Amino acid sequence: MEHVFPTYSRFPFDLVDGHDVYLTDNNQKTYLDFTSGIGVCSFGYSNEIIQKKVADQLQKVWHISNLYESKIQDEVAGMLCNDDQLAFFCNSGTEANEAAFKLARKYTGKTKVLAFNNGFHGRTYGSMSLTGNPDIQKGFEPLVPDVEFADYNDDKALDLIDDQLAAVILEVIQGEGGVYVADKAWLQKIQQACQENDVLLIIDEVQTGIGRTGTKFAFEQFDLEPDIITSAKALGNGTPIGAMIGKKKFAKAFGPGSHGTTFGGNKLSMAAASGVLEQLTPKFLEQVQTKSASLWDKLNEEIKPLQAVKDITGLGFMIGIHLDESINVNDVINQLHDKGLLTLSAKHNTLRLLPPLIMNEANLFKGVELIKSVL
Repeated sequence: MEHVFPTYSRFPFDLVDGHDVYLTDNNQKTYLDFTSGIGVCSFGYSNEIIQKKVADQLQKVWHISNLYESKIQDEVAGMLCNDDQLAFFCNSGTEANEAAFKLARKYTGKTKVLAFNNGFHGRTYGSMSLTGNPDIQKGFEPLVPDVEFADYNDDKALDLIDDQLAAVILEVIQGEGGVYVADKAWLQKIQQACQENDVLLIIDEVQTGIGRTGTKFAFEQFDLEPDIITSAKALGNGTPIGAMIGKKKFAKAFGPGSHGTTFGGNKLSMAAASGVLEQLTPKFLEQVQTKSASLWDKLNEEIKPLQAVKDITGLGFMIGIHLDESINVNDVINQLHDKGLLTLSAKHNTLRLLPPLIMNEANLFKGVELIKSVL
């Protein structure tokens, strides 16, 4: 690539076509996809409902200003929110977290936020300042002030939650950080401390949400009631979208002039999100849970005993295979490319798997066997 900044370390092939859970590159090689575009295309690459909704909208209008009412925005928000929530639509996960950061400060009148080491919330300045990864922040200092960090799953974090905090932001599964799942009891103690000190609890569901773990949002499996939720990635199945979801009482702090976006809530992305949420039914989520249970059984049987594997962590269709230090995860990914399987990495030498939620058991098992053949 000659005309684009070298921001990404790219693999030397171009994925030019896709169908169902398979992608084809510019050399006509076809791959089974265990990435979903980093947790985005949960309904695969040829979902007829999403395609039809976007195509129909394309024949009408695909962008208007947010100066005008939008019925489709309101309909999608109604599908996304419960009865005590409102949504703000933007274009990505980092934008959703920026909106959450701003709303927390404006509503509470306080500035301090507690985030967690190893967490990831985005790369724009506010979201990057909440991201507990010095490698991502390096060279961009000074960051947004008044952000503190604590260790994940550590009760010492509770001592940092007092009435001077505006919010606590966390992922219930740290995806980029290595696919580490939070302890349920710890999360509930964090929530209790927030409630006792009038601190908002923000849960970043950008990667974990929209069915990835078998429920609409992953926090549902931890008996949490967050004040603010952020969503993106799978919400649009590949169209640019983000959403900040907050309690209705916050509306007074987020009125006209407080925040904004040119492209957020555009009608094409809303059409795609409508198609996603229409299919995210209890029956569909039950199928995800059933398939993921079989997948985890297979992983524990075939992959976990391997000498190259230290541990397997995650939940549902969000999986981290932690490799021995003697094996480089990027070498594994390249060998899997040769065998026709797309996978991802995460921190701490982790092979990350995020297959489309529509993938059947046969293809899930096929992917596991390919991974076993390399490891």
